Amino acid sequence: MTVTDAPYDAATEFDRQVARLVELGYPKLAGMTEDDFRTLVHPLRAVAVTGAAGLPAPTEERVPFLLVITRDLVPVEDRLALTTLAGKRKQGFLDRHYAEGDLARFDPIKELEVPEGPAYLLFDVDRGEETLNLAPSAAMEVITGQDRLPITIDEGLAFVTLHPEALAKNKCFSLVGSRCGDKRVPALWISQGAPKLGWCWYGNPHTWLGSASARPERIGLS
Repeated sequence: MTVTDAPYDAATEFDRQVARLVELGYPKLAGMTEDDFRTLVHPLRAVAVTGAAGLPAPTEERVPFLLVITRDLVPVEDRLALTTLAGKRKQGFLDRHYAEGDLARFDPIKELEVPEGPAYLLFDVDRGEETLNLAPSAAMEVITGQDRLPITIDEGLAFVTLHPEALAKNKCFSLVGSRCGDKRVPALWISQGAPKLGWCWYGNPHTWLGSASARPERIGLS
């Protein structure tokens, strides 16, 4: 049964996402037991059910919610290495054009109001096919015109980790919600048969690259 034909229940989907992160070894990477990890994120289960009410079941393009684990709990590089393409086994990797220590400079833009802490929920996440071949600068106008906001590196990793089908040939996405003060925009695309976290320029379009977005509200543990 694929993500597109499975009966949708938000509580069941939340449990699936938690189980997937446990299976991948997130608790160990965070220095926690599996039980402690489950206990940490459990308060978000009821929030997921409420927040996803009325949203359609997950598809390859769009999902009702994501359980986002932040770099406060598990480093970006460790989470990236646990991503794969749908049905594949090659691990995700970082583009060589990121200098040492570069990732730490990419923070969420202030408009997002990302909750502090190790985990939060993001709702109505779309990989941005309608913004393919638009520069991130132009895509931002489309996204904000729909009362939505771009997603971050943490959120993009959650998208690909929990829904690998979201990253597909010629349907990759920029992460305009993470910036470091220059014209670079992080992006997830496919290279060598695996997810790759690279970057592109804010003013440059690519036919195979859109800009992912979500509803503005992000709900944390506190």
